[in-house]
Amino acid sequence: MSSFLLRACKTEQRSHFLKSLLGQHGLDSWWELAEQRWQDPKHGDTEHWSEAVRAMPQQMTQHFRLDTPCIKVGDAAELNEEELRTLHNSLKALTPWRKGPWRFFDIDLDAEWRSDMKWERIQPHLSNLEGRRILDVGCNNGYFLLRMLGAKAQFALGVEPAWLSHWQFAAMTGAMMAEIPVWMIPARLEELPPRPFDSVFSMGALHHQHQPEQHLKELYAYLEPGGELVLESLVVEKVSGGQLRIPERYASMRNVHVLLTPQRIQEQLEAAGFEDIRFVDCAATTVEEQRRTEWMPYHSLEEALDPKNPEQTIEGHPAPLRGIFIARKPDSL
Repeated sequence: MSSFLLRACKTEQRSHFLKSLLGQHGLDSWWELAEQRWQDPKHGDTEHWSEAVRAMPQQMTQHFRLDTPCIKVGDAAELNEEELRTLHNSLKALTPWRKGPWRFFDIDLDAEWRSDMKWERIQPHLSNLEGRRILDVGCNNGYFLLRMLGAKAQFALGVEPAWLSHWQFAAMTGAMMAEIPVWMIPARLEELPPRPFDSVFSMGALHHQHQPEQHLKELYAYLEPGGELVLESLVVEKVSGGQLRIPERYASMRNVHVLLTPQRIQEQLEAAGFEDIRFVDCAATTVEEQRRTEWMPYHSLEEALDPKNPEQTIEGHPAPLRGIFIARKPDSL
């Protein structure tokens, strides 16, 4: 096992637990790919992030809550003042924090996104997650994975290509004195052989695809018959042809390629084979939900909106509007 992977797992015992967990569900090849990627993480900041996690106090805690809007790990009384300062510095070395909020040994880590607000919009429409095997595609630092465990999922597995997210996830989960059934694979979905899950989440990934219809077909392939898809994406209300191609940037982002109308997404879900499709929520993104913070000190939504017309981005596109779909894979084919 690579030193980087061991550092992310924190202990040999946890790494063996995770390897066994994936093996029980026919995901041995996923673990093997993760091991290969951790042998040589392809990022210039790997040593910096690795050292930040290594420098964190080695205190393990039995105190954590995954069923509250702010995920809580540890208690300040478990660390002395010097350890708390060291922990704060290590967490700062892992900025920017995009998804949260977190409270880590009473350090309030206010991420750019109030992801609890999105979860509140999604959760009322979900099937009961208790006992379900869940895949989260584009899971960032694992905030939603842990909320899924808080809702009593059997296990939650994330797929995420961005390496910083994995070190943030390692920082949070490595302190938990429990074999929690959650892990992240450093890959893109299309690199992993399809395996069936009870629920598949794709939140904020569709608009990053050059071919969104292909992404929906891939999501379909990873679901058990009767399984549930949760799709959350930027949408556009009205546009000719049902889609708005983004030639350069959208809200300062380089990797947004196409915005679809809800009707167009519905059609593409149907074409991919889904049924019982429901468009359950549509909400404008606000500066209360996405904003610059101490833990994400760079440009955020406020800087991406036209100051003279906040209903448009600085490029002149419609301001961010996010829709949520729930769909099901047929029970039998």
